[in-house]
This record gives sequence, structure tokens and C-alpha cells, in this order.
Amino acid sequence: MSALTLALSKGRILDETLPLLAAAGVVPVEDPEASRKLILPTSHPDVRVVVVRAADVPTYVQYGAADAGVAGKDVLLEHGGDGLYQPLDLGIGRCRMVVATRRTFDWNGTVQRGGRVRVATKYVRIAREHFARKAMHVDVVKLYGSMELAPLVGLADVIVDLVSTGNTLRANDLVAVEDIMPISSRLIVNPGALKIKRATMQPLVDALRRSTQATS
Repeated sequence: MSALTLALSKGRILDETLPLLAAAGVVPVEDPEASRKLILPTSHPDVRVVVVRAADVPTYVQYGAADAGVAGKDVLLEHGGDGLYQPLDLGIGRCRMVVATRRTFDWNGTVQRGGRVRVATKYVRIAREHFARKAMHVDVVKLYGSMELAPLVGLADVIVDLVSTGNTLRANDLVAVEDIMPISSRLIVNPGALKIKRATMQPLVDALRRSTQATS
């Protein structure tokens, strides 16, 4: 039987995933942050790691290029987690999806008047669904970086983005005016791989569950 392939992405989620994998007996033989290799063997003879963009993790797992992966709830909601088995909330990468704007912007008054607002975000689906539930009219501008700049230069009235400490908002005199949802990262599994490779997959899922519970 071929090895299990885990799709991971560099950054904070990877930093918090590696200790959980290590507790489950899976340690990449090279540092994924430093290595130029995209496919890394691990200390577990039946598990290897592929390093991809965070937004691509669900796609690799959905189409079977990876058997499992770790993805944030934001990525799953925005890019689609349909058809993926999500057996475990790993409790890592915790943050909040919020609506934020300039401290001087009259958000409550705008909402009460039913005014149209322009929203800057890279989470277009999440933003549209949030404001649709509030029956608000919005124009969504898709950006890929530095969301906080948009309201400062008049590109947008508000932003929808992830907030962890809130330091960047405060540094730019922005405030969170609504919480949309809490965010954390999930273990996602290809259902076909779970059936075909259950002998290897299930023990890994169980080990990750134990290591997650031990650190919670």
C-alpha cells in the first residue's frame, strides 16, 4: 500500500501542527520551513508530507493528490470543504473572523440607516454570506494583502479579515465592530483514502486526537 500523503502549508498553522504530528510519531526528516523540497519523507515509514499554499490544501485532499491535510476553517468555508471528512478540530491557529473599520466610522449609524457599504476582503464568500444574513447591501472588493490599508485610503468602508491579537488593527486606528465567527484549523481527510488506507489512516487520526486532547 502506498504511503499516506499529508498536505501542509507554511506559516503559523505549520508551526502549531508539527508538535501534534511529532506526538503522533510523525516528524518530517527536514524542516519544511527551510527545505526547498516540496515532498518530504517523515520518521513514520508510511507517511510523507507535501508543502502547498494554504488555500490549496482542500483541493489537494479533495482530488486525492493528498490523503489528508490541515486547513483553517476560513479556508474550508471560502474555498469549499464539501465532500471532505473533517474528523478533528485540532484547536490550533485560533483567531476570529471580524468586520473592522476606522475608529471614526459610524458603523452603527450606517447599519441602522441601511446604507450601502464597500467591503474589502480576500474572503469574498464569507463576507457576502455574512452581510446577506444581515440583509445589508454591500459591494465587495477582493484584495490579497494588507486589508487594513483599504479603509485608511478610502478604498473601502470596512474590511472582513482574520484577527488574532488585534495589534495591527490598533496600530492603524481600526476597530473590530462585529465578530463573524471563531476560526481554528481542522484535520481534513479524503473519504476514499480513509476507506482504502484505513489501516494507516485511522491510527494516525486517533493519535492526532490524543495529542490534541493532551495539549488542550
